[in-house]
Amino acid sequence: MSKGTHRRDVIGRLAAGAALACLPGMAGAQARKRPFGYAVVGLGSYATRQIMPNFKNCDHARLVALVSGTPEKLDRYGAEYNIPKTHRYSYANFERIRDNPDIDAVYIILPNSMHAEYTIRAARAGKHVMCEKPMAVSAAECEAMIAACKRAGTKLMIGYRSRFEPYNQLAIELARGAHVGRTRLITAEHGFNAQPNQWRLDRRMSGGGSLMDIGIYSLNAARYLTGEEPIEVSAVEATDRSDPRFRTVEDRISFLLRFPSGIEANCVSSYSSGHNGYRVVSADGWIDLEPATSYEGQTMRIRKDGVTMPRVLPAPRRNQFAAQLDHLPECVRAGKEPIVSGEEGLADLRVIEAIYRSARERRHVSLSA
Repeated sequence: MSKGTHRRDVIGRLAAGAALACLPGMAGAQARKRPFGYAVVGLGSYATRQIMPNFKNCDHARLVALVSGTPEKLDRYGAEYNIPKTHRYSYANFERIRDNPDIDAVYIILPNSMHAEYTIRAARAGKHVMCEKPMAVSAAECEAMIAACKRAGTKLMIGYRSRFEPYNQLAIELARGAHVGRTRLITAEHGFNAQPNQWRLDRRMSGGGSLMDIGIYSLNAARYLTGEEPIEVSAVEATDRSDPRFRTVEDRISFLLRFPSGIEANCVSSYSSGHNGYRVVSADGWIDLEPATSYEGQTMRIRKDGVTMPRVLPAPRRNQFAAQLDHLPECVRAGKEPIVSGEEGLADLRVIEAIYRSARERRHVSLSA
């Protein structure tokens, strides 16, 4: 074979490969070879201290773009994470993400009142969406977000990081499997001392007070520990309106959830007292996790057969943040829905609205099965 013939064969094979890569199936296969690219939307404390540093621990995800209304933040974090200027966006030119093939999804970490707008805009740009909890400020907004992503053919996942934390995953398995007996009661308490002058204390941006922020952990835990949806709620609010922090939002709400199986969940949400734990109680034992939904340091105890023992798990290879970031690309590539889809976020908002209604009207509120 002559050198010329060999050269023509090589060029021919390269051309054929390029042509095959243009076919939908082959293009998808090529795309799966690279990490899934996220654009982080909103560069506040949670994004910069928890989410962005954990991309280095991911198997399938990488940080490829930033979106912020603060040029100084774009410059600072763009330099820190080696994000080129072409991949830094403002809110005004957000739609330009459509033209960036490196961006597969956006992670929306904005005030609650902005979640719906940016989810819908991202879906229209053809990008998958990870959205922080609470999903939105109303069930109606949640429904609009779900509809927008369905129209666009993009995935929608809500940032319930505790579903990717090993102790919470074990608690779900043990509770639903009646490890200490059939669950009768759940107590779930979440709260902290909220500092003044933050957007969470402005109802226009947050949609509510402690319930929308920290109480959602109590609510979500009750739902995932039972695997059921509540059929009735009752709630009582306790807020000192002379406290300038609570001019427009609530401080503490205590609420009771009743489930179809007969399980009841007593829950607390607070902006003026410290809590982070839950307990699953049967007739003869319990499963306790405290802290339960913190960034780290979960501690589990189990009482069974009259003996109380700690349960210690080995350190995970990926922490809850990295596992959450990896879950969306895993679902996209497998053609599956996330375990914390938009419907999960909608379910929480429907119950939250019922809790607020119960506290306001001082009565039990029934929920559709």
